[in-house]
Amino acid sequence: MAEIGWGQLQAYEAYGRAGDKKEDYDIVSYKEALSDKYSTFKHASHSMLFARNDAILWDLYTCRGAVLMQMRFDGLLGFPGGLVDPGEHPLQSANRELEEEIGLDLTKCQLSDSDHVVSFVNKNKKLVLHFYGKEVTLSLFQEIELGNLKAPDYGSETLGIIRPPLFTMGDGYRGLPAFLSNSFAGNARQEFLIGLQHYKLLSESEIQEAVKSWLTFQIQNENSSS
Repeated sequence: MAEIGWGQLQAYEAYGRAGDKKEDYDIVSYKEALSDKYSTFKHASHSMLFARNDAILWDLYTCRGAVLMQMRFDGLLGFPGGLVDPGEHPLQSANRELEEEIGLDLTKCQLSDSDHVVSFVNKNKKLVLHFYGKEVTLSLFQEIELGNLKAPDYGSETLGIIRPPLFTMGDGYRGLPAFLSNSFAGNARQEFLIGLQHYKLLSESEIQEAVKSWLTFQIQNENSSS
């Protein structure tokens, strides 16, 4: 399939690659990210919608919350969002992408500048990423899930939404650590973990334990395959 090439995607191919390293992305303030310093860089916006959920699964695991992520057209996991159009503010882009990719009714839920979580700069790619988040009620979250099938981009740019598990199961790996083993677009994994801590869906120590378990399993799996 590689012989087919990238066609009209060639100009954007580098932006959402899997396997980007955390150290390639520097965290900067929202003000700096929007400044003239990065006016020649490409900008992209992504958003994390979530609802708190204290339901107990099998009398064992507390759900903690429902976070909306999605399978992208390229087989990678990420958040609703994409590149900012020329002349468009990153916030406008974030709301537009939510309409297009998950069919969000902006009269019921709309992002504002106060929903900004973190911005990143990748100087090698000349790319600035803006990450937003919004808490909604569980009933609205479920409504958004049901409406996703009618989103304009469903079945083309996006291939379905998912809820990541926010608990670790008894073997210390399945659940959140296993979810982290998936392939993510760009730094979506880092955005996810920052979002969990920012909104206190999980504690810093819980996140660190999950990351440690994921990395330990990854190393063991690589060693067993060699």
